[in-house]
Amino acid sequence: MDLDFIDKIYLGPMAGVTDLPFRLLCKEHGADVMVTEMISAKGLHYGSRKTALLLASSEEERPVGVQIFGSEPEIMAEEAARIVSGEVTDSVFDFVDINMGCPMPKIYNNGEGSALMKNPELVERIVSAVTSAVDVPVTVKIRSGVDSDHINAPEVARAAEAGGAAAVAVHARTRDQLYSGSADYSVIKAVKAAVKVPVIGNGDIRTADDVLRMKAETGCDSVMIARAAKGNPWIFAEIKAALRGEAVPTRPDTEDVKAMMLRHLELQLSVKGEYIGVREMRKHIAWYTEGLPGSAAVRRKVCEVDSAEELENIIRSIG
Repeated sequence: MDLDFIDKIYLGPMAGVTDLPFRLLCKEHGADVMVTEMISAKGLHYGSRKTALLLASSEEERPVGVQIFGSEPEIMAEEAARIVSGEVTDSVFDFVDINMGCPMPKIYNNGEGSALMKNPELVERIVSAVTSAVDVPVTVKIRSGVDSDHINAPEVARAAEAGGAAAVAVHARTRDQLYSGSADYSVIKAVKAAVKVPVIGNGDIRTADDVLRMKAETGCDSVMIARAAKGNPWIFAEIKAALRGEAVPTRPDTEDVKAMMLRHLELQLSVKGEYIGVREMRKHIAWYTEGLPGSAAVRRKVCEVDSAEELENIIRSIG
């Protein structure tokens, strides 16, 4: 499958959020490119069953990439090759994405995720090892830097490009910011000027207008939507309309939201079964119902139910 990384709207990987059911919904509403939740290369290497379960994908969502994280080039390359070759899963992936931006302490303190930005030489070695091991494109997701005194995204992006990366996604926050404060779009612009490969902009995209502003201010080739998609797969259709110069669709009303939750529950059940599907749906319902009348009561109710029938009845009773 051809994938040029230009003029695409990505659903950004989010741990515990962007599983197969959620990705399918976002695809149905206009997202162009999917990426799995981040998967530990070391976890796969040592046979973690939980890690392998994150690899579920579907033909309907393609193009889809698998995101891996780690810090050891040999293990990263070995596990990427095993995933792409079908040795680990029968899922088909169109590219491999390497996470070099996760700011969470348990990842960062292990020398993985955004900690890699402290070592551009290692970045190049990891990317080079993975690109040599697989026959699909390899992309890299980074942050602005570790902190405000070390904004080195352009340098890290050049290292990734030197290692063979086909594209670089930039979340324009530092590791220290986590998800607070504001994204600094000037960093995305600087990365775009530093490399020849496509640059995917990420950070503070909440509306279609934000996409237009990011593209205008940074010159980025594509954009990535992450947190703004939680409970809001409609955002992709809105962005597509804005980019075409068309009227942005009206926001969904309560009945639209209820229908989406029921569709999401259906997908959860079909992919994960009732026990896991119902429990994982609880957080999604909290996001879908945010701002709706009685949403606090709904959140309390869904946390007390164990069956799909009970959950469906709660959803239908909203409003």
